[in-house]
Amino acid sequence: MKIESLRLKNFKTFQDVSLEDIPRLCVVVGANGTGKTTLFDVFGFLKDCLLYTVQSAVQKRGGFNEVISRDHQEEDVLIEIQFRMPIAEIERLVTYHLEISRKNNRAFVKREILRYKRGRYGSPYHFLDFSNGEGFAIANEEDFNRPDEELTRENQKLDSNDILAIKGLGQFERFKAANAFRRLLENWHVSDYHINLARGSKDATGYDEHLSVSGDNLQLVARNLFDNHPDIFNKIMNVMKRRVPGVDSINPMTTPDGRLLLRFQEGSFKDPFIDRYVSDGTIKMFAYLVLLYDPSPHPLLCVEEPENHLYPTILHDLAEEFRDYANRGGQVFVSTHSPDFLNAVNLDEVFWLTKKDGYAHILRARDDDQIRAYMEDGDQMGYLWKQGFFKEADPK
Repeated sequence: MKIESLRLKNFKTFQDVSLEDIPRLCVVVGANGTGKTTLFDVFGFLKDCLLYTVQSAVQKRGGFNEVISRDHQEEDVLIEIQFRMPIAEIERLVTYHLEISRKNNRAFVKREILRYKRGRYGSPYHFLDFSNGEGFAIANEEDFNRPDEELTRENQKLDSNDILAIKGLGQFERFKAANAFRRLLENWHVSDYHINLARGSKDATGYDEHLSVSGDNLQLVARNLFDNHPDIFNKIMNVMKRRVPGVDSINPMTTPDGRLLLRFQEGSFKDPFIDRYVSDGTIKMFAYLVLLYDPSPHPLLCVEEPENHLYPTILHDLAEEFRDYANRGGQVFVSTHSPDFLNAVNLDEVFWLTKKDGYAHILRARDDDQIRAYMEDGDQMGYLWKQGFFKEADPK
């Protein structure tokens, strides 16, 4: 499953923007304050809407006035995502359309639609369509040979108008598109990694399957890989040995008082170091590899400024690890200020943000004739970024 396009209207600094033909590795650059964090928060916002309610997702961000674009307070927020997924053994382009409004200072779902074409021709068909807590979903959407009037339409009323229809109906396998998109959203990983939370001993109670958003369960996930997926853990160790000089092994260790910590063995020392005394960059690189080599990988990763705490020469390697993850079927969004990271990415993979009259705009590197010409002549993206060839986004 892959996100093909994203449209935002009246979402914070994005008054009306679109990203089209999104690659599996999507790298976003821009000066401070141009909207990179806001762009990534779209994915976190949608996930919060699904896991909780639209109202709670809005309140988490300071209320509706902080979510809606300035000077557009009386309008609605629109988020529209197009993604590819197999239905009836055919790859189809599905559109998820979400409009959010407010009444009496409470956010609600004004319109929620899932649509795609049943055949090669014709207009996309609405397989889910809800407004203000009521609507319908098609229960036999795989019966493509039936005419539209013979499809089974189930009318439903939700408990509240701030609940997404895909949250409830997506639990049922018969609603194919809703079920698939719910699972997609639930498994998005929007990183908010904190190095201080990833360090230190943790309660040694069982295993964790996935790295948390903050990275605070790194030890539990590492132990799960070490004990239950040794082949994957060995792959991670091989990458660590290549990418981080001096690291020979990493072992989860349970202390006498029942705590769990990580021991790092460096070749020039007889005794290992516990993670409290290992560099920030080493811990962070290990955490990224634990995330990227997850046995059940996330369909979407969003990572902001991965260069923090990492030595510049390692960033090219990290970009390659992100691309390998994307090539294995995931999708990765990365924001960065690092020319070293950008030097490892391709022309088609880079977007940049600018700001004009208070609103963010999205440009693409491949659409700029000058950048494309320089890249064709052998230049690297990071050098062009550093030298100011990204219009209105000079990092100097």
